[in-house]
Amino acid sequence: MLQSEVIAEPRIGATILLQALAGLARLLPKDDSSPEAAFLRAGNLAPEDHNGFHRNTVDAPLLDLSQQLGLRCIETMTVALAAAVETDLMCGRAIAHLQAPVGGSRPTLGLLAAAFAGADCDEPVIEQIQTGVAIESGLLHLLNEAAPLAERAISIPIPLCLALKDRDAAWPATTLGVNGIPETPLPFSVLAEAHRQARALATDARNTLVIRSGAAAEGKLIAAEIAAALGRRPLFVDVQRAANAPKPDAPLRGLAPFLLLRKLVPVFCFDLGPGECRAVPSLPYFSGPVLAVCGRDGSLEARGESPAVWSIGVPPRDERRELWQRALGESPLVDRLASDYRHSSGRIAQLGRLVRQRCVLNGHAQPVVSDIAAAAWVGQDAGFETLAQPLPDVIPDEALIAGPQLSSELSRLLLRCRRRESLIEGLGASALARYRPGIRVLFTGQSGTGKTLAAGWLATRLGLPLYRADLAAVTSKYIGETEKNLAQLLAYAEEAGVLLLFDEADSLFGKRTEVKESNDRFANAQTNYLLQRIETFDGISLLTSNSRARFDPAFCRRLDMIIEFPLPGPEERRLLWLSHLGAHHRLSHKELNQLAAASDLAGGHIRNAVLTAAVLAQDKQRPIEYRDVYVGLADEYRKLGRQVPPELAWSN
Repeated sequence: MLQSEVIAEPRIGATILLQALAGLARLLPKDDSSPEAAFLRAGNLAPEDHNGFHRNTVDAPLLDLSQQLGLRCIETMTVALAAAVETDLMCGRAIAHLQAPVGGSRPTLGLLAAAFAGADCDEPVIEQIQTGVAIESGLLHLLNEAAPLAERAISIPIPLCLALKDRDAAWPATTLGVNGIPETPLPFSVLAEAHRQARALATDARNTLVIRSGAAAEGKLIAAEIAAALGRRPLFVDVQRAANAPKPDAPLRGLAPFLLLRKLVPVFCFDLGPGECRAVPSLPYFSGPVLAVCGRDGSLEARGESPAVWSIGVPPRDERRELWQRALGESPLVDRLASDYRHSSGRIAQLGRLVRQRCVLNGHAQPVVSDIAAAAWVGQDAGFETLAQPLPDVIPDEALIAGPQLSSELSRLLLRCRRRESLIEGLGASALARYRPGIRVLFTGQSGTGKTLAAGWLATRLGLPLYRADLAAVTSKYIGETEKNLAQLLAYAEEAGVLLLFDEADSLFGKRTEVKESNDRFANAQTNYLLQRIETFDGISLLTSNSRARFDPAFCRRLDMIIEFPLPGPEERRLLWLSHLGAHHRLSHKELNQLAAASDLAGGHIRNAVLTAAVLAQDKQRPIEYRDVYVGLADEYRKLGRQVPPELAWSN
C-alpha cells in the first residue's frame, strides 16, 4: 500500500494523508477503543474534506511540489501528515495518543519509521527523511535539537502549510505583490523592455536580472511587471530585514518550496552603498528566474558571476508628456512640464496626486504653475531632509543685482539648464559620446557676493525646489560613511528633481594630497569617489566656494561652468543700496552716490547694514535716514576689522 506508485496515482477518496494515517493505524493495539484510535482506523479528515477526494483538489499542490523537488514517497507522506497536524485537531490528538507519554502532537522520526516500515525502500526511513530534499529545502523542519534522533519531531512552516491548501500567507521579511506600493503608470518603453526581459529570463531557469532604479518603488513595479509577463506574482524579499532577523538564515529556509507552491518570482531588494558588493541569495531547489532591485551604487553578483543589469533612466520627453497627461488630465501645462522637468514615472505620478489634492483645496478647475511648485516642495522623501536643508525663498529678478559679465553668465546657465536634455540634438558623434544631462556649476567669490542668492534665483526661474546639502549630516569620521551619505543624498535629489546646493564645497571636493599616512589614503579615496559620482549626477548641482584654487584640477575639468562673483562696482553698489532700502527712506541722491562710491562692500554686508538701519528707524517710528545707515556700516566694517572710510563719516 505504501509503494511510491500508489502515491503517484491515488485512488478517489484515498489521498496521500489517508495513506499516511493508515500506516499510523497499524501501530494501534487491537483493543484500543479510544476516539483517537477510531479516527486513525476510519481515516477521518476534517468535516469539509469528507467524500470524494480528487487529485486536482486535494493532492495536486503537494504532488506538483513533490515532482519539482524530487521528493521520495515517504517524504511526500510525511509532508502531508505534518501539514494535517497544523490544521486538523484530531490528527494531532491521534499522533499524541500514539506517542504517549513522552511524545507530542507532531510526529517524531521514530513514529514515522514505525508507521512506514512496510514501504519498499532501499534505506531506513529515518535516514530518508533526515537527509532528504524536504529537510534540505526547508519544506520540513527537524525540532528538538538536543533530543535523540528518533525523538526529534517534524514540523512544517505555517505559510507552507497554507500554501498546500492553495492559500496565501505572510512569509518572514517579505511582501507579496505590490500592496503598499503607490500605483504608478509605467512608460511604454519600460513596459516593452520588461516583456523583453521576461522572455530572456524564461529561456533559462537559472537566469538572474538586476534592476537598478533611483526609486525603490519604481524598481519594484517594474519587477512586478516582469513577473506578470512570466505568468507569476512577485514576492519582495527585504534582504536587510532578513539579515537582521534573530536567525538570519530563517527567512530563506523553506522559501524555495513556498515560491514553487504559490508560483512566485523572488525579488530581492537591496540598499547598497558606494563600493559595496553583495551576493543575491541562492535558493537551492528553486527552479525559476530571480530578480533583484537596487539603487545606482554598489554591485551584485549571483552564483559567483555578474548577472544581467537593467538600469532605469528618466523617460524621454514624449513619454513624460503622456505620464503628465495621465496624472493631471487635459491640462495646458502638460507640454511645459514634460519639457522642463526630467522626472521619473514614479515622481510624476506622486506630483500628480499632490497637485490634484491642491486643486481641490484651492478650488482650481485646472492646475496652475504654483500648484506644481508647491507639490514639488511637499513631495520629498522623508529621508531627504535629514541630509539637506530646504531654501524655499522665492528670488525675483529684481533682487539679483549683478554686473553685465555676471548677468550674462547666469543667463547662459539658465539657458543651459533648460536645454540640457535636448542640447546635443543635431551635434556630432564626439558630442554625443558620454554626454549626460546633469549640470555641475561652481560659484566662486568672496563671502556676501550673492552666490547663494543666485542659486535661489536660478531655482525660482526653473521652478525647482532648492536644497542645501547639510555637510554636518553628510560628512562622517567613519571610513566609507561620507560616500554612502552623499550617494543617498544624490539619489534622493535625482529622483525628486531638485536643485542641489553645496555651500563651502571645497570641504568635500578639495584637492587630493600627498599620501603620508593612512588617513591621507582614505581621504583621497573619498575625494576620488565624490569626483566620479558628481560627474554622473543626473540633476543640477551648484557648488560655492570662496576660492577656485582650493579645488582639485581634475574636478574643475568635470564642471560645466565656473562663474566668478566679483565684488560689486560703484554702479552695482548703488543698485544694491536702492534694492535693499526700498522706498521708505530719506537718503538723498548725493548720499546714495556717496555710499555707492566709497563703501566697497559686498551685497551681504549692504544687506546687514540696511537691516540695522531699519531697526533704528522703526524704533523712532520714522523712515530710514543716513545716520541709521552709517551705524549699520560701522558695524559691518568692524566685523571686517576695518575703519569706515572718512568720506562716509556722518556728524550730528
